[in-house]
Amino acid sequence: MPTVLADLSWRGLIQDSTDLAELGARLSEPTTFYVGFDPTAPSLHVGHLVQVLTARRLQRAGHRPLLLVGGATGQIGDPKEGGERTLNAPEVVAGWVARIRDQLAPFVSFDGDTGAVAVNNLDWTGSMSVVEFLRDVGKHFPVNRMLAREVVRARLDSGISFTEFSYQLLQANDFFELHRRHGCALQFGGSDQWGNITAGVDYVRRRGAGPVHAFTTPLVTRSDGTKFGKSEGGAVWLDPTMTSPYAFYQFWVNVDDRDVAGYLRYFSFRSPEEIADLQEQSEQRPAARVAQRALAEELTALVHGEREAAQAVAASQALFGRGSLDDLAPETLRSALAEAGLFTVRGEIPAVAALLKESGLVGSLNEARRAIAEGGAYVNNQRVSDVEATVPADALLHGRFLVLRRGKRTFAGVELVR
Repeated sequence: MPTVLADLSWRGLIQDSTDLAELGARLSEPTTFYVGFDPTAPSLHVGHLVQVLTARRLQRAGHRPLLLVGGATGQIGDPKEGGERTLNAPEVVAGWVARIRDQLAPFVSFDGDTGAVAVNNLDWTGSMSVVEFLRDVGKHFPVNRMLAREVVRARLDSGISFTEFSYQLLQANDFFELHRRHGCALQFGGSDQWGNITAGVDYVRRRGAGPVHAFTTPLVTRSDGTKFGKSEGGAVWLDPTMTSPYAFYQFWVNVDDRDVAGYLRYFSFRSPEEIADLQEQSEQRPAARVAQRALAEELTALVHGEREAAQAVAASQALFGRGSLDDLAPETLRSALAEAGLFTVRGEIPAVAALLKESGLVGSLNEARRAIAEGGAYVNNQRVSDVEATVPADALLHGRFLVLRRGKRTFAGVELVR
């Protein structure tokens, strides 16, 4: 078996690091490491999965994770080039901390010698006075180095508050406190955090502790230049109430062919041989989207569980006539139809031709009738041949849904509201 560092390197998950030889030596024996998440929303999104799954890989290789959710740093905000962040109320941040900690828990094990520990930097930062912070932490940070940080330089003309300017000190102090309290010897994070992370490495050294190590993972991008982790509806969240498991599954199914090989390395736990085989199948049969579907099923099961993954796969097949719609749970069916376009009907159900028009599948009643006459209209995967056809009440799925389809791949949903 390759070492965990060799595996991370093969997967392209090491972008920046402290001395690689020293890091490799450190990881050759059990090591306590940490990765941090600031609660800037009530859920993590798919962009966070690189960090979450890297922590899982390290634990599976025999290392102990400290999963930090920043109850303190989440109230401050890491500087961004676009301008000052809006500060969230402490009670809002506290609620998000609890939600994100629960969200992280299924990805790691909390048992045994390598059992994960959930930590909150508010525990050591909240009780620190301003004088203590300036004397014990601030004394070790040359301002000229802080000003040299790229994001700070970008904000000097437009202005940056002392609050955001001091964020680096808070994160650096997290590394020192975790080293002192838990023996933490390694931090990793996204490549945009490299300045903060190395400041922490240097701060631990200045406090006479260490040595400690660090690396960053690359920021995931798309080949077309658009931001990873976004769909037409916005961010793709890990919380199923914010992004349904079906929509999560479809996000990965729709990954560009140019991106899927890299995403398999970043996100899949398959071996290099299995990934190479999926790549070969994709090159031979690109329309089948074999690699995308494998990745989608694996990640949906990991994030939402095997049952939801199976339902997402079944929905994906059934909506296009390759499976039974009756086997879909109502919540799965509704979320799948919502992705395609779900419109509501009150009272009597219109005739099929009118449904096709109102759903937007056709532009007019005449076009709807032509589609039916030509054999290209379906209700619940059953071809409709009568241009005057109506929908009997017992045809409603779960007593309230219809699936309309025109041709092989264009469908919409109807929900009867009583």
